Amino acid sequence: MRDDREAAGAAPGVPSFHAMWRELLGVGRHPGSGGYRRFAWGGADAECREWFRAQAKARGLAYELDRNGNQWAWHGDPAAGDAVVTGSHLDSVPDGGAFDGPLGVLSAFAAFDELRARGAAFTRPFGVVNFADEEGARFGLACVGSRLTAGTLTPEAAYALRDADGTTLPQVMEAAGYDPSTLGPDPERLARIGAFVELHIEQGRALAETPHPVAVASAIWPHGRWRFDFHGEANHAGTTRLEDRRDPMLTYANTVLAARKKARLAGALATFGKVAVEPNGVNAVPSLVSGWLDSRAPDEETLAGVVAEIERAAAERGGRDGVEVAVVRESATALVEFDHALRDRLAERLAARPGTPPGGVPVLPTGAGHDAGILSASIPTAMLYVRNPTGVSHSPAESAEEDDCVAGVLALADVLEGLACRPQS
Repeated sequence: MRDDREAAGAAPGVPSFHAMWRELLGVGRHPGSGGYRRFAWGGADAECREWFRAQAKARGLAYELDRNGNQWAWHGDPAAGDAVVTGSHLDSVPDGGAFDGPLGVLSAFAAFDELRARGAAFTRPFGVVNFADEEGARFGLACVGSRLTAGTLTPEAAYALRDADGTTLPQVMEAAGYDPSTLGPDPERLARIGAFVELHIEQGRALAETPHPVAVASAIWPHGRWRFDFHGEANHAGTTRLEDRRDPMLTYANTVLAARKKARLAGALATFGKVAVEPNGVNAVPSLVSGWLDSRAPDEETLAGVVAEIERAAAERGGRDGVEVAVVRESATALVEFDHALRDRLAERLAARPGTPPGGVPVLPTGAGHDAGILSASIPTAMLYVRNPTGVSHSPAESAEEDDCVAGVLALADVLEGLACRPQS
């Protein structure tokens, strides 16, 4: 592997990609699970945000905090318009991996360093961004920062968000030293951006068996989150006959199994990954079980059909168990097709790089949501994926080879050079 500075283009006094990685590696890492707990507006998130600010300062980039808590680092004046922006997020899911989000932010700074090392002349403003609360681990809604910016999440809906302790988003932001009164759409900021490119670890194994370390994204599957409330009757676990019970846990368990079957038959995905039980006692039949469904599919018709089948299965089983079932859709994201012209430009740029395997660069869809997907309705967006040998994500086992990470930095730099810089003579 090449020297840190050569590989990541770091200038003297500026942390290389590997140095940045080491700085972030221990932030928010749980000693028991080995996973990361960088939840929005909490202590670990604050450390990550301060790290972002320090990286901007080290490079002489102008630091900016927008009205929704997103962080920006600018080279050139963004008010000039037609800016090229790259970045991702620094927060995590509960016990998440090290790469999901941070890889895109680190690579953004490292790609900027690489362009400076090449002597590239910027012809458009250039920015690096860290979007706030992308994972939605604390408030149950993903991409809060970018949704607010794009206007797809209203301030009123944001103010109503509560975490598991009942604390509202405004209260959490105030405690972290931020002003929540400014939350809301930011069309002027988006109007200044001509292109946004997000680099991310691949969340699957499409590249694992190929010679390609990097791919271009084509689309994001439509997806959403639904809360299923199963209302039964609390009772004594040791004295209530099985035939006398109205046990919502049975209905919930059957619904989990039904979700797997319905998704498999439709070529979709369905996951119950979060559950809450009341009264949550070992010796008590529950009165209420709430389960959160995450479902994704290649198209919106398939997604709607799968969720309808899961709801039908829950209602039918609930009828047999004496359990009432209520379903609330908490979020929904339509099919996202990334800007075709920008996507094709990235693919052509990377295919022309020396050493690219025959057949060009893979162009892949994904079932994972991203800030780039949220912004795609407002500005041209595109994504790059870095190979993940195991395909595991949202887990401490998430991984990428160092050489592939460096390949991602250099690919991102090539792409950004083509978008934001004058061709070198």
